[in-house]
Amino acid sequence: MDEKNNFQPTVPDSGGSGVKPDSCSCNGGCCNDVGRCNLTSTNWLEDVPDNDFEIVEVLFKNTRRGFYRNSTHIPLKRGDWVAVEANPGHDIGRVGLMGRLVKNQMKRVNLRKDAEILRVFRKAKPSDMERYEQAKAREEDTMIRSRKIAVDLGLKMKIGDVEYQGDGNKAIFYYIADERVDFRQLIKVLADVFKIRVEMKQIGARQEAGRIGGIGPCGRPLCCATWMSGFVSVATSAARFQDISLNPQNLAGQCAKLKCCINFEVNTYVEAIRQLPPKDVHLETKDAIYYFFKADALKREIIYSTERNAPVNTVTLTAAQAFEIIALNKNGVKPDTLKDDDGKKGSSPFGDLLNQDAINRFDKKKKKKKKKSGDKQAGNGGNKAEKNGKQEKPIRNGDGENANGKPERKQRQGKPQRMEKKTFRPQKPNGDKPSPKDNGHNKQNNASGE
Repeated sequence: MDEKNNFQPTVPDSGGSGVKPDSCSCNGGCCNDVGRCNLTSTNWLEDVPDNDFEIVEVLFKNTRRGFYRNSTHIPLKRGDWVAVEANPGHDIGRVGLMGRLVKNQMKRVNLRKDAEILRVFRKAKPSDMERYEQAKAREEDTMIRSRKIAVDLGLKMKIGDVEYQGDGNKAIFYYIADERVDFRQLIKVLADVFKIRVEMKQIGARQEAGRIGGIGPCGRPLCCATWMSGFVSVATSAARFQDISLNPQNLAGQCAKLKCCINFEVNTYVEAIRQLPPKDVHLETKDAIYYFFKADALKREIIYSTERNAPVNTVTLTAAQAFEIIALNKNGVKPDTLKDDDGKKGSSPFGDLLNQDAINRFDKKKKKKKKKSGDKQAGNGGNKAEKNGKQEKPIRNGDGENANGKPERKQRQGKPQRMEKKTFRPQKPNGDKPSPKDNGHNKQNNASGE
C-alpha cells in the first residue's frame, strides 16, 4: 500500500481546533467542493453522550458559512450535503460542525441573538446536486463577462469571483475596490444579462489572495489559503517591536498588504520589551557615558555604546546587569566599568563540538619532521663550535668512543667506509723544543750550563 496516498494532513482552524484525518477536505472534501481547507473544524465532543444541538453549521464557497436550524431532526453527520433555506429558493452546502460546539462558533462570529436562523430542508438529492453542478459551471464565464461590463461602465472595481446559489436563481459577485463605488447601474445590467438576482459583496485584498492561493516566502502555502478565516489589520508598529527592517518589499505579501504573520509573535515581543530598561536611560561610569544602541528582547540582552547613533566601544549587558547599574547611578555611584570582563568574548552556550564552523577545517596540518638521533648527537657535540662560527669534527680514538666519551656512531652496513687521509710529519728532537712539563727545569739547567 502506498504511503503517499494514505497521508492525510492535519490543518488547524482559526479558532484553535484541528482537523481529523477522516474529515480533511483534501480527500474529496471542501478542497474540491467548497473551496479551501480552512473552513473545516473538529467536533471534539462528537463521542460525548448528550451532545445534541438543534442548530448545525453549514459551509459554502469562499469561506462563507451559515447556521441553520434542524427543526425536523434529520439524522445528519459531518460532511453531508444538505439543501438549506435561502431567500429566495434554496442553497446547497456541506455540514461542517454539529453538537454543542456550534454554540461556541456562534459566539465567536458574534452572531446576534435576534438574528433570523433559517432551516435545513433535507439531505441533498441527486437532482439537487445535478442542478448545483450546472450552476457552478456557469461561474467562470459569468465572472469574465461581468468584468467587461464593469469596464464599459467606467467603474473602478475588480470582480474577483462569482458564487451561484444552489438552485441557480441568485449569484453573489465578490469585488475589490479602493474607493467607494456606485454599482446600482451595474446590478441592473447584470440582472438583465444573466436573468438572475444579483448580490454585490466587497472583499479585501487578503481575502482575494486566500481565494487564489499560492506559496509564501517561507516556502509553505499561504496562511489565508489554508487555515485563516478571519483577518486582522496589520500595522507597521508590529514590525518595529520585532526590529524588522521597514522595507516594503520584505513586509508586503502577495496581496500587496502587510504580511499577516507579522502579528503572530508581536505580543510576545511586547511583553519581553516591557521587562527591559527604557531606551532613553543611559548608564554612567567613571570613564564615559553609555547610551542605548540595540536590544535583543527574547535573549534579554542590551547593547550600549558611548555614541548615540554609532556602535563605538559597545558593551553587551543582560537586563539584570543594566537594572543594577541604573540603581547605582540613581544613588550617585558610578562604577569603574560596565562589565568586569569588558572586551572579552564570552563562550557560547552551544559549543561547536565537531568544529564544523571553523574556516580552516579542511586545511591539512603540517607535520613536524623528526630529527635523527645521529643529528642530535652531532649537534650536541658541536654546539660550542657553532657558537664561535666554526664547526669542528669530533675527534675519535680507537676504543669506539669519541673525544667527549660518547659511543662512536656506527656506519650503516652495505656502504663502504670512507678512508681517512693521514699526513706524515717528521718529529722534531726533544732538544729543539722543550716539553711543557719541563719548561722550568730546562731553563734552570740551561742557565747553570751557560
